[in-house]
Amino acid sequence: MKNDLIKNENRKNVLIGGAWPYANSSLHLGHLAALISGDFLKRYHELLGDNVLYVSGTDCHGTPITERAKKENVEPKDIAEKYHNEFKEIFNKMNFSYDLYTKTDDDYHKKHVEDMFLKMYKNKYIYSKMNLQPYCEHCGKFEADRELEIICPNCGLVSKGDQCDCGYVPTEEDLVGATCRTCGNKTVQKENTHLYIALSKFQNQIEKYVEKNQKFWRIASVNETEKYLKEGLKDRAVTRDLSWGVDIPIEGFEDKKMYVWIDAVLGYVTATQKICEEKGINWEDFWKDNNNSNIKMYMCHGKDNITFHTIILPVLLMAMEENYHLPDVMVASQYLNINSEKISKSKGNGITIGQMVEKYNVDSLRYYMIAYGPENKDVDFTIENYINIHNSDIVNKFGNFVNRTLKFKGLTEIPVGVMDTQVLKKINETYKIVSEYIENLEFKKACGKIIDLIEIGNKYYDERKPWIQKKENLDEFNNTIYTCTNVIANLSNLLEPIMPQTSSKLRGYLKIEKPSWEPIEVKEKIFLDNIEVLFERINK
Repeated sequence: MKNDLIKNENRKNVLIGGAWPYANSSLHLGHLAALISGDFLKRYHELLGDNVLYVSGTDCHGTPITERAKKENVEPKDIAEKYHNEFKEIFNKMNFSYDLYTKTDDDYHKKHVEDMFLKMYKNKYIYSKMNLQPYCEHCGKFEADRELEIICPNCGLVSKGDQCDCGYVPTEEDLVGATCRTCGNKTVQKENTHLYIALSKFQNQIEKYVEKNQKFWRIASVNETEKYLKEGLKDRAVTRDLSWGVDIPIEGFEDKKMYVWIDAVLGYVTATQKICEEKGINWEDFWKDNNNSNIKMYMCHGKDNITFHTIILPVLLMAMEENYHLPDVMVASQYLNINSEKISKSKGNGITIGQMVEKYNVDSLRYYMIAYGPENKDVDFTIENYINIHNSDIVNKFGNFVNRTLKFKGLTEIPVGVMDTQVLKKINETYKIVSEYIENLEFKKACGKIIDLIEIGNKYYDERKPWIQKKENLDEFNNTIYTCTNVIANLSNLLEPIMPQTSSKLRGYLKIEKPSWEPIEVKEKIFLDNIEVLFERINK
């Protein structure tokens, strides 16, 4: 069986960036919902034969970590390292296929970010400005936005000064008269000198960039970005009065640190540089628009990080004036609510990924987050919903089809038979349509199409009645089991981006060397031994 999806001459250099989680608390299911798309895309593009790099890391700097360190009476570095190690363990358990999962406290990262910062400064896109900044007279210090509390002008609820739960990012004007979260006193305005990035200079360029690429973005990314563009881009401070963070490589600002959002988004570049050095390949093949470049770049994140990827990162890349390729595809997820309530660290109402993987099947959880996650709208997660989907889609449909085919009573090997032409047609069609859905960022529909193929297999099995055929017509029995086995073989390809552990197990059963994104056919007798039940039903 052949198809024309894979053409080596069209092989792309694909860079996938997964948002960098803050190292100040355990990862909850909302993080998984936002980040699983990166691994899904990495595995899909590898099946196509593309050259793929998938990078991310832990965001170790900024006020959240210093606040946590104060509470626990330890150093910020201790907090960052604790959660960084925890994050790596969780991502490994979820079978995330990062080429490099690093951290912003990495010396390589800090050095290269400082170099990029200096380039922007020399290009006059970063400049110094004295301004009024919230100062807490009671605490005796300038306050970072996250250390402040305001009434959000967008939703009217109490919000931290860095970002509201509704997604609104307060302006400097919003923070005038803000309350200090440490002591509860009102802040005053006091002069302070900071470095600023001239976002306003890039208004026209960002507008053109959005117009060119928005067809590759989910609608939330388009709407959120256009909202900021309509208001007009405003220059933003890129330094902070902190002792923990990346140093500022400019004379006179040694007492300040780099604003965490610059530090983190440029991590996509530094992580690529580092892993390419280790692999002995040219990092510019993934980041620079050279004559022969064939780059496709995805950014995968939650909707609270949209503008950092659609505006801030492109501006920083353009400000270096080094022909950087700007991100093509924005894969922003919506919010995953828990029991109809938005996940809140302060409320402690989130379910951690660690809690789920201790109790439930990892592939089943991956499938649920891709097939039923917050792709284009907020969704509600409950354990009951998850169990229902696991028992229906995973156990009753997928697991049952595999088990009753490969564990058919008395079956010791896959018989050589004739493939059913209609089922073969559906297999070929599934690859094509699933690819189209993935390219359009419609991952739910992609999962649905794969489930359709499983249901076709189950229906075929039921209609053919192999338990009767084995007694009355052995050739037809062989054809039935052979056809169903080849559906399973192709499911091991189609489900590889979603359920890699299960797909690998199926390939082991059927002696398939490696996955690929093209229809395959098992043509030789395969002995079936040690076939296990794929999934256990969850008792509510």
